[in-house]
Amino acid sequence: MRFTGLRRAIHALVMGPPGSGKGTVSTRIRRDFDMHHISSGDLLRSGIMNNAKHATMAKEYIDTGKLVPDGVMVSLVLSQLKNIPSYTSWVLDGFPRTLFQAESLYHGERIDTVINLDVPFDTIMERLSGRWTHLSSGRVYNEGFNPPHKPGFDDLTGEPLVQRDDDKPETIHQRQKTYVEQTQPLLDFFEEKLLLHSFSGTETDTIYPHILEYLKTLHKTQEKSEKF
Repeated sequence: MRFTGLRRAIHALVMGPPGSGKGTVSTRIRRDFDMHHISSGDLLRSGIMNNAKHATMAKEYIDTGKLVPDGVMVSLVLSQLKNIPSYTSWVLDGFPRTLFQAESLYHGERIDTVINLDVPFDTIMERLSGRWTHLSSGRVYNEGFNPPHKPGFDDLTGEPLVQRDDDKPETIHQRQKTYVEQTQPLLDFFEEKLLLHSFSGTETDTIYPHILEYLKTLHKTQEKSEKF
């Protein structure tokens, strides 16, 4: 069942460490609430392929192994959000990743809720170390719970899959450390704004029903507020 018909759109963020299931959760939210889904990673990939201004700027940093500057990422995401009609609900994942990005987003767009996925590191390690990606589309497979039909090859194109450098064990440890260091200030920021809602667990199928019920409640609250 889809929960649609809001006169006031809902704007939601999904946060969590790499491998916590942000993309899967966001896709289910899009499905169940008819919300527009924006992934910062997808924006970069599609923008680079289409030579979009901000994404092309980001590519220069990615190609040299550098972090994309906050200003470039903020411009890329906010320009995308500005193109979404005001009556359309959206869910954003993969952004923000720094306090500067969070503050810029908060002051540039209305945010209704921030969903934080609290997944243990051991679970994330297991997920990511078995993850394989079809680079041109961004489709992701996992040896443990979402394997391709033919090992090592994409289901739709038959092209080879690769294990990205950032999905290798030594890199996962560093990414986790960096995420914790960078993200705690963001969580504190959104908690101070009374927007943060954390959901803990080791499986998306276990976590998501709680997120679903929470968003149903938020949906109903929005409906009531529109009547007054």
